[in-house]
Amino acid sequence: MNTKLRAAIVGSTGYGGVEVIRFLQGHPHVEITSVISSSNSGERLSEGFPHLSEIMIEALDAVDIALIAEKADVVFTATPHGVSAKLVPQLLEAGLKVVDLSGDFRLKDGSVYETWYKKSPADEALLAQAVYGLCEVFGEEVKGLDFVSNPGCYPTATLLGLIPAVAAGWIDPHSIIIDAKSGVSGAGRGTSLISHFAEINENFKAYKVNQHQHTPEIEQALTQVAGEPVVVTFTTHLTPMTRGIMSTMYAKVNGVHTDEDFIELYKQYYEGRRFVRIRDKGKWPATKEVFGSNYCDIGFAVDERTGRVTIVSVIDNLVKGAAGQAIQNLNLMMGWDETLGLSLTPIYP
Repeated sequence: MNTKLRAAIVGSTGYGGVEVIRFLQGHPHVEITSVISSSNSGERLSEGFPHLSEIMIEALDAVDIALIAEKADVVFTATPHGVSAKLVPQLLEAGLKVVDLSGDFRLKDGSVYETWYKKSPADEALLAQAVYGLCEVFGEEVKGLDFVSNPGCYPTATLLGLIPAVAAGWIDPHSIIIDAKSGVSGAGRGTSLISHFAEINENFKAYKVNQHQHTPEIEQALTQVAGEPVVVTFTTHLTPMTRGIMSTMYAKVNGVHTDEDFIELYKQYYEGRRFVRIRDKGKWPATKEVFGSNYCDIGFAVDERTGRVTIVSVIDNLVKGAAGQAIQNLNLMMGWDETLGLSLTPIYP
């Protein structure tokens, strides 16, 4: 490929946007031609992120549709919820490809979005058009598209851990309980009491109990796979670490299935999908083992006494849960190998 795809990142001063930049720096078919911030336009990106000094020397552009269309072919919108609903239609109308990292197009029912996000929903026609880009499950639907809605971080870890068992009918979808934990970077770069050092250091707390906005996203995908309405119990926790999500899921097993059965089922389901790794019997993943990478690692434990299975799934919330999966979606949209620009070994220790 001689001519590289030109990429713009809206929301370049957030953690998700900066991660998109980090990975695109190593993508063989993409060049970054515009980094965009509505609040810091005119400044150099490295002023707020010194680690990018002499790496990203471009000044931040303002959000100008005509300028973006002139400089880019594809746009990653790493914007706060509610912004993309208004911005994406303009970008698509300008003939640009879009990968949206916000939650504005993930839910097909605008009224559900309004209930959980407390913001006005996007246009119904665009909600219907948007494909939910959970790559290992719906990747075939992404190929050749101009617009993809990137999944949330908690849903990515959770759905990759649950969908093969739900699809096979091995677990009762009405019995699912999800206990999920995230690093502080999931709260974004803005200052708030929840991410204040004195509040989170040496602390571990639940938040948005039964109210987290990713709940309907998880239920929507599971309903699609199960072919019947699915409602889950979903509890989120904040842990005193920078990156990572661990989603621990519990469900009633239908029939008799062992650890080895689950391991084989998942290996077959994700065969050829390079970024999902299935643990052997008696071994469960840790967030450190996927740190800084696009991997999702999954382990299992069937409890014959209770008739339930415990599924443990881990990702880096900023990579597989955001920027990495967004680039993986771009690769699928363009018909490229989905691993391009993403084959980085996790950082350890």
